[in-house]
Amino acid sequence: MFTGIITDIGTVEAVEQRADLRVRIATRYDMSSVDLGASIACSGVCLTVVDKGEGWFAVDVSGETRARTADGLWNEGQRLNLERALKVGDELGGHIVTGHVDGIGTVESVEAAGGSIRLAITAPRALAPYIAAKGSVTLDGVSLTVNEVSDAADGGVRFTINVIPHTAAETTLGDLAPGRSLNIEIDVLARYMRRMMQVSATA
Repeated sequence: MFTGIITDIGTVEAVEQRADLRVRIATRYDMSSVDLGASIACSGVCLTVVDKGEGWFAVDVSGETRARTADGLWNEGQRLNLERALKVGDELGGHIVTGHVDGIGTVESVEAAGGSIRLAITAPRALAPYIAAKGSVTLDGVSLTVNEVSDAADGGVRFTINVIPHTAAETTLGDLAPGRSLNIEIDVLARYMRRMMQVSATA
């Protein structure tokens, strides 16, 4: 489990095609405190540490994960939002995040809004029931609050968020441009509520 509060920005140093894709990621984490087999969220994707050294760790990215995550995420030089797994007693500063990507969104526009950045994101129709104004959403691993929600021209859903200067500086969201794809994880509570409503309707 994670909170969506990013604690480092890593960089993909090397990629090697094995049975799965072995990805080596540079980090500022003290890797002596990270066990092999530990989970680290990489731009919203929960992955297992399979190798490590001073200033780096490696993960195996399966074909299924690659197919369900944003384009270009696992390329050399790509910057990734990193978060170590939540420990009992840690502050829950964002919201409950599982590290499982529910869909891919696309940045429609990036605009200045005071000192912040206002992003408009489009997402697939399947995610529409789970995205609500003032609700939580995770974009590339970052816990954010939805401002407004409307229907998108392609039949999907369009929503806006504000990225404050601190978040822009401490995550990769400050680098976003129109057309960029993003990993989206919906609020886990919204997922369960939707399922409960579906079951109640057929009972």
